[in-house]
Parts: sequence; structure tokens; C-alpha cells
Amino acid sequence: MIFRPLLVFVLAGLVLGGCAANPVTGKQNFVMMSEAQEMALGQQASEQIAQQMSMLKDPKLQAYVQRIGTQLANKSHRSGIPYQFNVIDSPDINAFALPGGHIYINRGLLIYLNSEAQMAAVLGHEIGHVTARHGVRQQSIAMSTGLIGQLITIGTGMPAAGDLSNMLGTAMVRGYGRDMELEADGLGAEYLARTGYRPEAVLDVIGALKNQDTYSSQKAAAQGKQVESYHGLFSTHPTHDQRLQQVVAQAQGLTTGDAQRVGRNDYLQMLDGMIYGDSPEQGIVRGQRFLHTELNMVLDYPKGWVILNRPDVLLTHTPDEQGFIALTMENLSNTNVSAEELLRARVGKQRLTQDQAFSGTGYKGFTATIPGDNARRVAAIVRGKQAFLFIGAFRGRGPLELYDEQFVQTIRSFRPLTAADKKNAQPMRIRLVRARQGDTYAKLAKGSPLGAEAEARLRLLNAHWPEGQPKAGQWLKVVR
Repeated sequence: MIFRPLLVFVLAGLVLGGCAANPVTGKQNFVMMSEAQEMALGQQASEQIAQQMSMLKDPKLQAYVQRIGTQLANKSHRSGIPYQFNVIDSPDINAFALPGGHIYINRGLLIYLNSEAQMAAVLGHEIGHVTARHGVRQQSIAMSTGLIGQLITIGTGMPAAGDLSNMLGTAMVRGYGRDMELEADGLGAEYLARTGYRPEAVLDVIGALKNQDTYSSQKAAAQGKQVESYHGLFSTHPTHDQRLQQVVAQAQGLTTGDAQRVGRNDYLQMLDGMIYGDSPEQGIVRGQRFLHTELNMVLDYPKGWVILNRPDVLLTHTPDEQGFIALTMENLSNTNVSAEELLRARVGKQRLTQDQAFSGTGYKGFTATIPGDNARRVAAIVRGKQAFLFIGAFRGRGPLELYDEQFVQTIRSFRPLTAADKKNAQPMRIRLVRARQGDTYAKLAKGSPLGAEAEARLRLLNAHWPEGQPKAGQWLKVVR
């Protein structure tokens, strides 16, 4: 009991010592870092992003996004910090901001937008997170609840109190989400208006991404799966949300003149030729086959397996998500190491059984199992300076034989690309066409590489989902 008054005093000092004026509202917010620390944190995080994610190799588009983003940032509440805008070479529909003005947008999101104003709405939303210091406030709450948890544990002698405070901190962070996202939307709409764009572009983006989210959710539900959405009100709130309508209406009062920038045709021209879906630099998925031109490799997966191509690992799983196989790749400094030596070095002191060497065109491999309650299939393939490492596992306990035949089948399917593979590994691209009289999405979908999804995807790409049709003379995005 004697520790509790001291604990309250310490906590009060912690909170009072961590307040700073919000650059947007002027109100006192709880933060635990200075602006200089915020800049350093953002720079460190951006360096990690650069190592983990590939930036789109399109200088013209990168410069375009930087130019529009800078115009918006110059009208923001924190125009003095050095904003950087980057396009990530990813098909995922996402955008995010780091503390200090590092803002990222995926090409997968860009292709579902239909004007410069809509792209500006996304960038403005992310700038809003930076100007209101949302990232810093979230980080500060997370840091403080961890410290509070430690102090409560010391003061009460009850470890559970620390766990409870961490749970409370998580709830607080998640609770901030909706208000912060709404604030970011309001700020984004304000920056649009001050830069000469239609603030209603915020609603256009929300509508387009809500349609994409609904379609993906319906498709996933039919397959018994779930999908993750782009963060924020862009996917979680409808366009008729009252608070959202209010913040956009307030921004509308800041516009000057009758003409407001939209930039539909200019924006679409920037997208012409952009890769749709997988990029050759990251590998192409065609049905149950994974092809990578730069690594000169092909893998075939069993029917029904789901292929998840991530920057750091190629992960696939069975339809019931019980069996998994992961592939990572590394460059070898010692080209004399054998596949067996490499694999044994990677598994350390773990015992290997059912070991077997195998080989193919230009490579040598070695595979084995790690026995036990959670048995695993492991393998290494060495080709020159390249090493490919596989691990197959499953949820819970059970015999490895449930999946091992499929694990081995996948590993042994490894081979270099043929001429036909190289042709098949060419990416799909966005192309612009002008709609003619009588054109429909059903007609445009015929022969599309998108297959059965073509008609729906073309509608989503052109903001005509679920039943809209093109108008004669209108520029449309198609996939070829």
C-alpha cells in the first residue's frame, strides 16, 4: 500500500511531462518525443521500408506523385518539414504515412483511382496523419502504457496488473483509430480545397475503395476466407457517414473560384502501361505455378493451394490453411558449400531423418525431415551463388505424412525457366482505350487475361461497379 501514492505521483508526472501542442488544433496532446525525435524515427523507419519493399522503377510517375504531394503538403499545417512521396511496387491496395513526412502509396491503389484529384485525396489523407502527429501519438500511448504497466507491477507486486495495463493500452490505441482517421480525412479535404481540387474527391475515393472492398469480401466469403482492407475510413465508413459529410462540407467552404481541378485524363495517361498484379521483379503467379524471371526459377504447387508472394518469403498453404510451405532465397559467399552442408548448418543441432539428395538442370538439392511432435520437411537447393531454402509444416500435431508428399512434390518441381515459361511470365498491364458506341464491359472482358473476374474487375477499375457501363468517347482502363 505504501507504494501507491508514489505510483500516482510518478504517473501524473509522466503524463504532464509528455504533453505538446497539436500542430493542427493547438490542443495539448500526450506525446513522448520531440519533433527532432519524430524526424529521426521516420527516417529510420523509411530506411527499413527501402530494404523490405521495392519502389516502382518509373521516374516519371514517381516525380508526378512527389509533385502533387508537395503541392498539398505546402498547404498543410506542417509545411516546413521535408515530405517524401514514394510509389511502392506492390499490387496491394494500400497507402501509409510514417512520422516525419515519409508517405507511401502502392501502385495497386493507384490503378483503382480515376483522377488526379482522387490521388491527391489519398495523399492528403496521409499528410493529415503526419500533420496531426497521429503516428507519434500512437507510439507515445504504446510507450507510456508499457511504462505504466511496469510501474504498476512494481507498485503492487502483481504481474497481472502489468498485463492488464498493456491490454488497456492496446484498447486505447485501437480506440483512437476511427477519430484519427476521420481527422485525417477532414485535413485531407482541407488540403485539397486549398490546393484547388474538389474536396468531394475524398468521397469519390471512399466509394471506389468501398466497392473494391465489398467485391473482395464477397469473393473471399464465397471461398470461406477473409480479406484485409486498406486502413481508415476509405474502407470502413460509407460515403453517407454524417461526420464525414460534415468535414468535407467544411472544406468546401475553403475553395476559391468556380473551377476545381480534377485531372482525369492526365492521370489516366500516367497509368497507361503500368503493371497490373504481380511484377516480374517479385515473381509472377499463373494458376498454381510461380515463375520468377530474374531468379530463373519455376515452382508448381498442388491444386487448390494458395500462393502468397511476399517481399521476404514465398508462402503457400493448403485450402484448409493447415499445411504450409515457405521458400526464402539468399546469396552465398561460399560457392563450394553443398546443399547438404547448407541445410545442416541452417537446422543446427536438430536431428534430420529421411535425408535424400536430388538434382536437376544446373542445381543440386538436399531434403530431409525434422522429426518430433511438430515434424517438418526441410530442403536446400544450391545453384551457383544462389541458395533456395524450403520448410514445410502444419498446424497442431499429427503425422507429417498428411502433407509430406505434397511438400516433396513442390520442392522437386523446382526448375529453370523454359522459353514458354518466359513468355508466360510477362506481366499484365493497364492499357487505355476509348469506349465506342455500344461497348459494354461484357464485350471488353472477352479474351481478357483476368478470366472469369474480368467484367467485375474492369468495372471496379473504371468506377462502374457493380452494374455500370462505359459511355461512348470515355477513356477506359483495360488489362492486357
